[in-house]
Amino acid sequence: MAEEVALVTTGEHFPSFTIADFPFDYTLNNPDTLTKYKTAAQISHKVLEAVSGWCVEGANVLSLCQKGDKLLGEEVAKVYKGKKISKGISHPTTVSPSSHITPYTPLSTDVEEAATVLKANEPVKVQLGAQIDGLGTIVCDTIIVKSDKDQDAEVSGREADLMLATYYANELLLRLMIPPGLLASGSEEEKKAAAAEKRPTQAKITQMLETVVKSYECNISEGTTSWLFERNEIEGKKKIVLCPSDKEGRSEGVPEVGDVWGVEMGVTLGSGKTKIIDQRPTLHRRTTITYQLKRPSSRQILSEIVKKFGNFPFSLRQLDDERAAKVGVVECVRSNVLRQYEVVTDKDSAPVARFLTTIALTKNGLIRLAAPPPTEVSRYKTDKKISDEQILKILEQPTARSTGAKGKNKKKKKKPAKKAADDDEESSSEEE
Repeated sequence: MAEEVALVTTGEHFPSFTIADFPFDYTLNNPDTLTKYKTAAQISHKVLEAVSGWCVEGANVLSLCQKGDKLLGEEVAKVYKGKKISKGISHPTTVSPSSHITPYTPLSTDVEEAATVLKANEPVKVQLGAQIDGLGTIVCDTIIVKSDKDQDAEVSGREADLMLATYYANELLLRLMIPPGLLASGSEEEKKAAAAEKRPTQAKITQMLETVVKSYECNISEGTTSWLFERNEIEGKKKIVLCPSDKEGRSEGVPEVGDVWGVEMGVTLGSGKTKIIDQRPTLHRRTTITYQLKRPSSRQILSEIVKKFGNFPFSLRQLDDERAAKVGVVECVRSNVLRQYEVVTDKDSAPVARFLTTIALTKNGLIRLAAPPPTEVSRYKTDKKISDEQILKILEQPTARSTGAKGKNKKKKKKPAKKAADDDEESSSEEE
């Protein structure tokens, strides 16, 4: 029987209640919710660091994905032991080569793709995530592949332009996610005035981000989308779409205090246009649609998916029988019980960089729950720079209110942006 909650009364009769009558608070108002997000983020960070370190010239992509998922599983198993809560992988390990935009995870049974290896000097996108109690964090970082001995070497040329454009555009977008006036200081009147400021329109946001990337002669990848995260849901009711095509639709809703978002920034050295290539989609996700599947193999595969992954994305290689999975998902996708993620690349086959950061918006500002490691901008050598004063001013703004030691750490993280701008000015002066 469910546990009963007794109420002390003064003679009046009150009905008894069960714990089920009091739904758990999964909002950020509950400190336990933020703790679970942070625990998932710590796991995501640890595995991202490991997989990124394995990404050297000649490394096999399939092997990297398999090792990443194994490590994710091991780390998740170490936390919340004995607790009756769900926990697992919120996004499988994916390693996307140069011009790939969507997460890429080949199958061992597709021989040609299984042989894919990393090439020197290509930008590779590593994406993965963990979830605790349905509260998922996902992170994506881009690294320039080097040989073992050249891991810390400087990056120049167009690769440097791409990385700096992505870094600064991402930093700008994160700051534009913060509700107006949230971090305002001064008198009460000044704070009210700041809070009353209009949010930048979607067109204005896109224009500012395009100004950043075009400073480095790059473009935003078409359809780059940030989503509201909810419990057991990584594509919530709100989204921000940059340079949308007809497929992605328009932005919906605005970021608010209490939200958790997956913020994406995708930048290319090409025109920004995308294309779906003729490769098997291996990344899928369960939808909310119910349908009576006709084939026993389809029902069996769906049952395994629901048990292992819930509503989070998964790779067909994570299922018990990869060959059977390739057959079983066909009816699931056709009936819209599963969504398949098409393999999308840059239309010009140009190099692409992507960042994805899981953030929480609180009364003290933006918390980077799961984020790419701070970009060492001094490693990237270019003569290009951002000259728009309004954008430079926004990039200097903090993302959270200073709260002692934590605030100092946040300031240290944003220091490289200013240093890079200063370095650019110095090099520009020397050239003159």
